[in-house]
Amino acid sequence: MSLCELKTENFFALSSDSMCTEFLLKYEYPWQALPEIGDFILTLQQNLSPDRFYQHAPGVYLAKSVKLFPNVTLMAPTIICENVEIRPGAFIRGNVFVGPESVVGNSTEVKNSIFIGKVQAPHYNYIGDSILGWGTHCGAGVITSNLRADGADIIVHTEAGGIATHLRKFGAITAENVEIGCNAVLNPGSMVGASSRIYPLSSVRKNVPAHSIYKQDGQIIPLIYEPDQDMLK
Repeated sequence: MSLCELKTENFFALSSDSMCTEFLLKYEYPWQALPEIGDFILTLQQNLSPDRFYQHAPGVYLAKSVKLFPNVTLMAPTIICENVEIRPGAFIRGNVFVGPESVVGNSTEVKNSIFIGKVQAPHYNYIGDSILGWGTHCGAGVITSNLRADGADIIVHTEAGGIATHLRKFGAITAENVEIGCNAVLNPGSMVGASSRIYPLSSVRKNVPAHSIYKQDGQIIPLIYEPDQDMLK
């Protein structure tokens, strides 16, 4: 990926009616938003419509249409939007925004992250210090690894070389309609472009351009569709 492709305005196709759009577009690159997620949520909570949202617990606001299953843990500050399912065993650790029509599933843990909308993390997922774009789907066991083994700051790799993020914690950022196969690991600082596919059991260690397939051996190939069919060739 080029440096230009990684810019927030180019990486996402942000809807004008998304509650995240104005916040994310303040930053040249999407990872720059990660340290500010908590403040974003706290500010947003001050302006939530009581016709749409209620305070479930101090600092935790849920849309009235949220389907909340038993045995979940919700820590502040958190906002959960319309038509979201929070399934049994989910652990939301705070600094979390879950956009509309998303799923936080069985035994899934989320911290300091944004689900822009229609994001599914339905089974045994860990999503930390990450931003998942509209329509991103995580297979069972998908992990966004957010800390290097040596604890050093995370580098985003581009065609022109590495970019210092000055962040010790940074998981992954996906654009729209990304599909991540079961038990894949997105290593710290991974950026996955729109409509790309990550094979199951992959360990992603580099950026994946839009409309690509990332294979288990690290090979990246173009994503090709049959005419009038949404299928991989």
